[in-house]
Amino acid sequence: MTPIEAVISDFGGVLTSPLLDSFTAFQDSSGISLEQLGVAIAAVGSRQGANPLFELETGRLTEARFLELLGAELTEQLGREVQLHGFGERYFEHLHPNDRVIQYMRELRERGYKLAICTNNVREWEQRWRAKLPVAEIFDVVVDSAFVGTRKPERRIYELTLERLGVSAGAALLIDDIEVNCQAARELGMTAVWFRDTDQAIAEIEAALTEPEAVA
Repeated sequence: MTPIEAVISDFGGVLTSPLLDSFTAFQDSSGISLEQLGVAIAAVGSRQGANPLFELETGRLTEARFLELLGAELTEQLGREVQLHGFGERYFEHLHPNDRVIQYMRELRERGYKLAICTNNVREWEQRWRAKLPVAEIFDVVVDSAFVGTRKPERRIYELTLERLGVSAGAALLIDDIEVNCQAARELGMTAVWFRDTDQAIAEIEAALTEPEAVA
């Protein structure tokens, strides 16, 4: 098999603490459950003809409009006024760098691997998420869904990341905390490691760098 030349990392949940921590903190402070959020997003999507979260993450919907739509739906569902302004601030307040993975990425760079971040994110959050880690110091390429109009697990965002890295799919490894994103990468010919915890992920990446077929 083709030797791995590049490692592509997700941002939230890999280079940071689990995303669930942030959503749980929001749930505790707002009294709005994750299930209620999910129902509201689905209802907005049904009326709008497109999933509003996907539209947000591809830059076709602003954060303000997304929160306005979601807040109105939750107000109707819960029978009380729901204001979601400041959601981003509360979300990032509970999102912390995963220092071990960041240091491991730094070591991979020193070992000669090309590194990229491929993230489903929000245009208005760019400064916030970049402030969580030394992006320019470690990563050669950043592909942010909100700025390229495509999101994981869509094929195009992987192709764009590979193009910017200058490597083939067979020479790239993706690390992501969402299994469907890993499966999509494998279908393109990449090696993928599904992140469940730091020890497991680093061990599987190391195995893949020596034997790509072990986790491909």
